Amino acid sequence: MTKLKEIECYLLDMDGTIYLSDQLIDKAKEFVETLEEKNKDYVFFTNNSAKNSQDYQQKLERLGLSIPLERIINSGEVTADYIRSKKEGAKVYPLGTPSFEKELEDAGLEVVKEKEAGIDFVALAFDTTLSYQKLWDAHDLILAGVEYVAANPDYVCPLKDGKTMPDCGSMISLLETSTGKSPLVIGKPNSLMIDYVAKNLGIKKDNLAMVGDRLYTDIQMAIDADITSILVLSGETDREMLAEAPQDPDFVFESVAEIKSELEKL
Repeated sequence: MTKLKEIECYLLDMDGTIYLSDQLIDKAKEFVETLEEKNKDYVFFTNNSAKNSQDYQQKLERLGLSIPLERIINSGEVTADYIRSKKEGAKVYPLGTPSFEKELEDAGLEVVKEKEAGIDFVALAFDTTLSYQKLWDAHDLILAGVEYVAANPDYVCPLKDGKTMPDCGSMISLLETSTGKSPLVIGKPNSLMIDYVAKNLGIKKDNLAMVGDRLYTDIQMAIDADITSILVLSGETDREMLAEAPQDPDFVFESVAEIKSELEKL
């Protein structure tokens, strides 16, 4: 197993790892500062597709973290890149927020908000603007054979005080029930996320670590990609869930504050 001191780049989940809702997790800012002091590379790496990278940059700035845009990767961005790789200028019916729609448009894709002929993809994201009409249109398009992708499989998004809200995975479950069809999920645990980072930032997979709070996305992706997995218990996963899970992380910490302390000992 790779030792902590050997890790050269950290992929940092955000929701439940760096912050909860609009509040930084204790010592998260100091953790990032420690990475910089130790000359460790890092990328903020989130499955939350409700916002685009510019939105995340602004949120992190409000929370006291000034992060260059190229260090922020979200599953919506990778989803748009995947669709573009399959068909330049593809017509996409989105179930997502305006930020997700902008992500698609920035990739040169055509966003189509009405059910019509010639749509190439249905793209489902963490849609906090979801309506029944969107679900119905997507249902019809999927049954008609339109290719179906989803940005992330997270069932819930963690909030502060132990609360959660339904995330993209819950919406996937609804459409799977109504259509009998499953999407290609682009975000974690799909290693497409790591491939995207490696391609766009020139980061090698050697001595790479994923830091996150979800077993079935963050940790599973790290296991599948054969990179170091670091679970933090500051978000969705607790000790009881970990004991019953099939995933076995390389490291388990209470939060990034504990990782910071360990790095300072090196």
